[in-house]
Amino acid sequence: MNDEQIKMIATIVAKKLSEDFANNNFRIPVGVSARHVHLTKEHLEILFGENYKLKKKKELMGGQFAAEESVTIIGKKLNVIENVRILGPLRSKTQVEISKTDSIKLGIKAPIRESGLIEGSAPITIVGPCGSISLKEGCIIAKRHIHLSPKDAERFNVKNDDIVSVKICGERGGIMENVQIRVDDSYTLEMHIDTDEANAFGIECGSMVELVK
Repeated sequence: MNDEQIKMIATIVAKKLSEDFANNNFRIPVGVSARHVHLTKEHLEILFGENYKLKKKKELMGGQFAAEESVTIIGKKLNVIENVRILGPLRSKTQVEISKTDSIKLGIKAPIRESGLIEGSAPITIVGPCGSISLKEGCIIAKRHIHLSPKDAERFNVKNDDIVSVKICGERGGIMENVQIRVDDSYTLEMHIDTDEANAFGIECGSMVELVK
């Protein structure tokens, strides 16, 4: 293959990539996650009563769902945040996910963590209609991440736990770094950020971003 042929192939590939990007084939939709709570069966029953079952409000990715039920959370300053949504199904550990702004309001130092990694995280009190629980640890700020199916991961040439950056366009656009890749058969393509991050970059649910490795 001579230089002219290589240049011709490179031009064709570049054009195809440009077309793919224009058609959203290499863009990632954004999901903005507000504060929420994951509960164990034991804690659900303390908060809502014996043998209580969560009522589904909305189906979410990966078999999760937003429940109709909500709780109040209380921090060290005794400041409260009401109407915090519960997400199901039940888990083996109770976890509260908030934003940095929430953390400041509550007077706690919630660390930035991947979901499920709550060891040494911030204390929090959760109040329901039938009782309350005080956790010595369990409150985090969720690490921003991108959900991909294995097929999407192959298309984007990334693997589980990779750390990437994304480019955001618009009046408040920029580069968002330290974005974790999470791959699973149950996932559909979506980047998850919290309300603070969305507001800082002027984006909302359904906005599109570009992965930059």
